[in-house]
Amino acid sequence: MAKANVKMADIAQALGVSTVAVSKALAGQKGVSEELRERIKKTAEEMGYRSPKVLRQVKYKSGFNIGVLICERYVGTSEAFYWKLYQELTAQAMKRDCFVLLELLSEPDMQQLRMPKLVTENKADGLIVIGKPANHYAAVLRKSWHLPVLFLDFYEDDLEADAVISNGYFGMYALTNYLYECGHRKIGYIGTLNTTDSITDRYFGFCKSMMVHDLPVKPEWVLDDRDPKTGLDIPIVFPEDGPTAYVCNCDYEAGRAIRELQQKGIRVPEDVSIVGFDDYMYPGLCDKGITTYSANVQEMSAVAMRMMICRLSGEKGRTGLQVTDGRLVIRDTVRKLNENE
Repeated sequence: MAKANVKMADIAQALGVSTVAVSKALAGQKGVSEELRERIKKTAEEMGYRSPKVLRQVKYKSGFNIGVLICERYVGTSEAFYWKLYQELTAQAMKRDCFVLLELLSEPDMQQLRMPKLVTENKADGLIVIGKPANHYAAVLRKSWHLPVLFLDFYEDDLEADAVISNGYFGMYALTNYLYECGHRKIGYIGTLNTTDSITDRYFGFCKSMMVHDLPVKPEWVLDDRDPKTGLDIPIVFPEDGPTAYVCNCDYEAGRAIRELQQKGIRVPEDVSIVGFDDYMYPGLCDKGITTYSANVQEMSAVAMRMMICRLSGEKGRTGLQVTDGRLVIRDTVRKLNENE
């Protein structure tokens, strides 16, 4: 069991090193070997050490510096939804007199597993990672750092990792059910599978609805929308003999699908119906209100911030994977079919 009010001198005595070495290791300063630094961090965590700064923050339950990491490839127009999440996190932090520090992760840094400056320069008390990074980066980050890490809008296989996601599985199940209620029996899915957890989870929700209604999931109607390695957009290749409706993994891809179909002379929803996910309208992408499942961004951000504050202040609270629910939003991109269609 961890001791109360563990001091640097206690850690130094346990390892047989100087208090100065412990101080440098925990502050991320030079003057100790990497091997010794890791031993000190591990021992400090096991003994329950918290810095004087953190102890002061725990007393008042405020004033924490919350680091936010987002992959560079997610911050273009195609992933503006993550900017919305970041803005909500900032608002939630302000309510608690905390500060948010943003750092973007480059592809080379992720591929080479280089830790962010928020970690190497010891600038944050905890980290929230928005969107799944490449190359197992998130798992390595969590295991390498001794302070709390939370994943937002994705999760890892480690069940003990803190994560907050929207209910993509049920949301896409509900959307596909709605298409069925509107008379659609030929339904496809747009989203490159296994690119992100959210795309794949939403695909499984789509598959469940198709299975429940005894409808086939045709492989030729499951369309790629992005490069699986880079995550960048690729043209959506629509089959000649396609379905009457497509379920898209997010509103951005729904907007892209509408635009590309219109360029082929195919009207939405008159010829093909489209549904999306997230409830985020991308300016200039399409001129129609997309029928979608609204991810509750405010609730996702509030839950994430509450979990992080609990971790930092030592309070008891829900940890692990948390799933937030949203709601179906009916707009203009689905047509009800007649019995003969």
